[in-house]
Amino acid sequence: MKYYDKLIFELSREGRTGCSLPSKCDSCAGTDAIPAGLRRAQPAALPEVSEPDVVRHYTALSQMNFGVDSGFYPLGSCTMKYNPKINEEIAAMPAFAALHPLQNDLPGVQAVYEGLDRALAAITGMKHFTFKPCAGAHGELTGLMIIREYHMSRGDMKRTRIIVPDSAHGTNPASAAVCGLEIVEVKSNAGGLVSVDDLKPLLDDTVAGIMMTNPNTLGLFEKDIREIARLVHDAGGLLYYDGANMNPLIGTVRPGDMGFDVMHLNLHKSFSTPHGGGGPGSGPVGVCEKLVPHLGVNVSGFNGNFGVMLRAYAYILMLGRQNVKLCGKLATLGANYIKESLKDVYRLPLTQVCKHEFVFDGLTHDGSCEGRQGATTLDVAKRLLDYGYHAPTIYFPLLFHQAIMIEPTETESKETLDAFIGVMRRIADEAASDPGILQGAPHNTPVSRPDETTAARNPILKFQDA
Repeated sequence: MKYYDKLIFELSREGRTGCSLPSKCDSCAGTDAIPAGLRRAQPAALPEVSEPDVVRHYTALSQMNFGVDSGFYPLGSCTMKYNPKINEEIAAMPAFAALHPLQNDLPGVQAVYEGLDRALAAITGMKHFTFKPCAGAHGELTGLMIIREYHMSRGDMKRTRIIVPDSAHGTNPASAAVCGLEIVEVKSNAGGLVSVDDLKPLLDDTVAGIMMTNPNTLGLFEKDIREIARLVHDAGGLLYYDGANMNPLIGTVRPGDMGFDVMHLNLHKSFSTPHGGGGPGSGPVGVCEKLVPHLGVNVSGFNGNFGVMLRAYAYILMLGRQNVKLCGKLATLGANYIKESLKDVYRLPLTQVCKHEFVFDGLTHDGSCEGRQGATTLDVAKRLLDYGYHAPTIYFPLLFHQAIMIEPTETESKETLDAFIGVMRRIADEAASDPGILQGAPHNTPVSRPDETTAARNPILKFQDA
């Protein structure tokens, strides 16, 4: 029996126990001290399992999880960057780990905030940051609230429209809608960049600003950004920078120098706290000098996840000014190396130099992009699991039907990239010779291809004894 083959409840046997507790606790009053209305009518239906079975069960479950410590994450747009262990050690220090949110005013905590504020301001070209947002999308909402408050403080009440590129992350229009703004889409041109010609007619005195990611979701640098900034500013709007794709810019280019007025950073992406499963996250928001008076918008009663900020600050201090400058360059180098090494077997719709990530549009052999005659992008992703790699982002961005979005990050070695390239080529060969191998993948994982739609719409959240 493999210990992940059964649920912990299925391992349960009546009368079996994995712990020994005193029958009477001298330091407590017992269950009689609990108000009758709060007591259970029956004992909790907990599994009865021996200690070895408990340890083996949860150890086996932990080994089923794919983590950045166990393998390569070529996960485009999400930046699963390796987290140096010194970061973890610092975040786990008792003086930090035991902090309560109400202790934000302690001198040591304030020193971390102030030091991180100075570092992020220097890296981004912003004046100051707020650390209240608890995630990237929370940062987006905060930044948009700052934009709205800025316009309203000047009596400019008509500015209720926000421009969002068609290649934007889905959180951009969602955050704008939550903020009560009307979303206006600007199209991409043939080169995958924001179309200046399409932007110009959208600019009027009702526009609050534009949300942009640079490099964009296709991994391409918006080379017209200075012209876009001039047009938006001339129309009275502001520029919001989505920091999700900051990885290739760290130490190389600053959003503030491009003309952005407000931005958020994903500390859990660009500054080395691996994320997943809904957290942890941190989305501090930085602003230019004229927006500093509006930096205190009320988005949270406390500052965000302090542990993530500690890891980010440790990461920056460990690298230092000179080594920070290598981050963006190495991220860009790795992505272009993979792209150029695979473009003969995977379709490359945009051939220009990319930044930290790039997008393939399926395999190059006939039948790979439509129907089930050949292998699809989903098949490639599933087959990668058999070779011990996490799948890249697939079917996003929506501009390409069979999108495969790959981002290596700067922390991966050439040997790791070469091994990944070799596997991707092997999968392409399998797709050409016997696509059925891919269509049945993965072949050696505990779960193969679950019905994700049904699981999302009708989740089973508790054990049901047959």
